[in-house]
Amino acid sequence: MSLTLLPAVDVRDGKAVRLRQGESGSETDYGSPLDAARTWVESGAEWIHLVDLDAAFGTGDNRAQLREIVRELGDKVNIEMSGGVRDDASLDAALDAGAARVNIGTAALENPDWTASVIRKYGDRVAVGLDVRGHTLAARGWVKEGGDLFETMKFLDSVGCSRYVVTDVARDGMMSGPNIGLLREVAERTDAKVTASGGISKLDDLRAIKELADLGVDSAILGKSLYARAFTLEEALQVAK
Repeated sequence: MSLTLLPAVDVRDGKAVRLRQGESGSETDYGSPLDAARTWVESGAEWIHLVDLDAAFGTGDNRAQLREIVRELGDKVNIEMSGGVRDDASLDAALDAGAARVNIGTAALENPDWTASVIRKYGDRVAVGLDVRGHTLAARGWVKEGGDLFETMKFLDSVGCSRYVVTDVARDGMMSGPNIGLLREVAERTDAKVTASGGISKLDDLRAIKELADLGVDSAILGKSLYARAFTLEEALQVAK
C-alpha cells in the first residue's frame, strides 16, 4: 500500500508559516505561500494541504492568497483546504475556489447538525479534522476543549463521514514523532479513511504510519519536517510508495 503525502502550506497574514503545538504567536515565517506550494508541486506532490490560520483563529482570512494558489496550481495538484470552514458561505467559498476536498474542524464539534448535512451532501469532498489532546478534542484554533474524541467519532460515523484528519496537538510542529497509538485507536474504531498529521520528523515515521495502512490510514500531512529540511519531499515520496 502506498501512502498519499500532503505537504502543508499554512497561511497567516499572507505568509507561509509553521506553528509550534498550534499556538498563535509561535509562527516561523517561510515567505510566500504560492512559492511554497509551487515548490511542493515541482517536487512531485499530488496533494497539498492548504490552511487559512487567520480564519481558524478568527483573526481575518487569507482567501485571496488561497484562491491564487488554487488558480495557478489547481490543474496540477489536488488541494485540500482547511481553516475556519464553519458555515455554508465558507464551505462554498473553498469549493468554488477549486478545492478537491475541504477539511472541517471546529464546526464538527460546535455545529454537528450542519456538519452532518454537508457530509451527506458532499460525501468524500468533506473531511473532518480531529485535533486531539489525549482523547479530548480541541476547537477554535485549538484554544477550546471540544468534547470526547470517540463520542464525536461515533456521531460522525453514523452520518457517513468518509475521512478523518487526526492531529495530536502536543506533537504538531514539535518534530517529536507521530502518535502511532492514537492513529491506531482511531483507525480501529472507524471504517472512514484516516490522514495522519502532526509530529512527523524522519522517514522512519512515514514507514511506521505505512504499517497502519491495513487499518485505513492512507495518507499523511507533512509540515515542519519539510520546512526544517529534515528530509526532502522526493525522499518522502520514495518511502511512501
